[in-house]
Amino acid sequence: MFRHTIIFITLTLYPLLSQGESVEVDLLKVIDSHCVKCHGRDGKIKGKTDLFSIKDLDGLVKNPELIQTLIEVIDFNEMPPEEEDPLNSKQKDASLTALKQLQQISSKNLQTIAHAPVRRMNRFQYDNAVVDLFKLKGVVFSLPERMMREHRNYFKPETGKMAENVTVGSRPLGKSQLIEKRLGGVAPFPQDLRAEHGFDNRGDHLSLSPLLLESFFKLAQSIVTSNDFIPENVGVWDWLFKEIRDDQDVVLEIQNRLERFLYLAFRRTPDSALLDRYTNFTLARLDETHSLPDAMKAVAAAAISSPRFLYLYEELKTEPAIENVQEFNLASRLSFFLWGSIPDQRLLNLASEGRLSQPEILGSEFERMLKDQKLKRFCDSFPTQWLQLERIISAVPNEEKFPDFYFLKYRDSMHMMMEPLLLFETVLIENLSITQFIDSDFTYRSSLLQEAYGDLALGEEPDKPKSEVTVLNFKRIPVDDRRSGGLITNAAVMTMNSGPERTKPITRGAWIASVIFNNPPEPPPADVPPLDEEPAKEESHLTLRERLAQHRERADCRGCHEKIDPLGFALENYGPVGDWRTQYSNGRKVDMSGTLFREHSFTDILEFKDALLAQKERFARALAGHLLSFALARELKPEDTLVLEQVAARTIKNGYKIQTLLKGIIFSNAFLQPTVSE
Repeated sequence: MFRHTIIFITLTLYPLLSQGESVEVDLLKVIDSHCVKCHGRDGKIKGKTDLFSIKDLDGLVKNPELIQTLIEVIDFNEMPPEEEDPLNSKQKDASLTALKQLQQISSKNLQTIAHAPVRRMNRFQYDNAVVDLFKLKGVVFSLPERMMREHRNYFKPETGKMAENVTVGSRPLGKSQLIEKRLGGVAPFPQDLRAEHGFDNRGDHLSLSPLLLESFFKLAQSIVTSNDFIPENVGVWDWLFKEIRDDQDVVLEIQNRLERFLYLAFRRTPDSALLDRYTNFTLARLDETHSLPDAMKAVAAAAISSPRFLYLYEELKTEPAIENVQEFNLASRLSFFLWGSIPDQRLLNLASEGRLSQPEILGSEFERMLKDQKLKRFCDSFPTQWLQLERIISAVPNEEKFPDFYFLKYRDSMHMMMEPLLLFETVLIENLSITQFIDSDFTYRSSLLQEAYGDLALGEEPDKPKSEVTVLNFKRIPVDDRRSGGLITNAAVMTMNSGPERTKPITRGAWIASVIFNNPPEPPPADVPPLDEEPAKEESHLTLRERLAQHRERADCRGCHEKIDPLGFALENYGPVGDWRTQYSNGRKVDMSGTLFREHSFTDILEFKDALLAQKERFARALAGHLLSFALARELKPEDTLVLEQVAARTIKNGYKIQTLLKGIIFSNAFLQPTVSE
């Protein structure tokens, strides 16, 4: 339902391209005939939205949030509600066209310098940045949010081809396997929480309190004083920490080393005052310790606990000049987007020369970054958060009902979570169509996972799996049964969106609405009790759809259920751990039929996938939205919608290729425009 007070207008549309003739559409009449009955007439105002007070065009143009809300509820067929007469196709198309024209006008009137909160690195980025800055042979600390551990170097983006057989590890559910090389005695700071329907790099979720700043200082000290912080493990040792020769000028050598180091650490050229301050600090420590390595370690610790290192902020040379984002800012945006870390020397040098923003240079750097091993960090961060895979960690199916899910201290979910992540990596490395996320023609499975799928096992008979429960060997398998393949029907998604005893169609539907279509539902009313895991005796003969019907009876629940119920019940053939079923335990047949967006009817999972593929343009816009939010580290605003339309259009034109989508993000005005940190 509408969530804002709306001022509407009468518009004459441009010729509709589909009809080739001028069509005058009075939106005011559409609102009067389809909306004001519940939103303003006779004092009845649902959703705190009064559509009866319609005035002028200027009032709407100044409120882009209102325009965006209107576009969303009409485009997703959420309004008018199911029990009311719908807009016909002519009314819907014309209304959307008019609203999008208004959106263009509204966006042009907005201040083109975006404002974003100052944010610090999250701990995933901090770990990567310290590794890159010192060129460490290992990680600073092991992070459970890095859900998949690479083994035997299968990830080779420079080849453009994913390996047929891969071996991976899963720290969150098997902490003893595939131990990473890391610095001893260094403990991570607390994990940063992911924003609801967002990512853990969002500036509005990443503060830096005095207490946390103190912990960063202690962390920096523990890094440089670790017994493992030695020449063999530190790639920059020879030019940063090594003793100065007797024939060298001590002050000049320290200054030269610091100029190079601070350039990398602070992601821009240090000014003379800053360089002098760090040089004097180093000389003072050298006088105290009589050890250049110790003095340089002290200044290195000071640098990586400095706000200049920890904060991701942007400055404008001349404010409020409107121009492409400054070169150093662009270098950082690129590197933190695709590599989750600081820019390398090449990016910074191009920025220093003022050439990085040149389209040809920017395009070539994008291609280079996609072929770098550090792209693995993008795969370690974006897909796990986009797909909300952290929820699989807390999935605990009833052990009596699902005994095969457990083996000693391990769970099948250790293997389940790898399947969607390996699919994402393959689509990215091989530059495949994003429609593979809906209905892929291949997947990766281990023998244990094959056995867990039961009737959904693919290819040859799976090997005996239990011996490899802690060694996750995955093989690329063609999908010869469309019940499998893609993200929406894999066991990880099915299991993490189920309860211990039963499936949760509402949770599954909300996941598809949020993840696949980037259109999350409103939270349920607080006074609506959750459905019991097990039915009461008098309800034992009912199907889950029948038991959930009571939630639709409330007027304040009906709108969201109309939106998410068809999405969730479409997956009812997949049980609580992702296995295939055709009936419930009470013998009643599973009914998964429904209609997607009140347009595409389906009676089985293949037809549901076809319905989703019929909306692949919508999916392209949704995925572009997730990626743009991740790239900009902020919540998207209505004025970003035009950017998403442009990025999606280029992606669609080029066969829905994922690298086209990513390139569209970095070439978008939203990514390139100046941003003032506040």
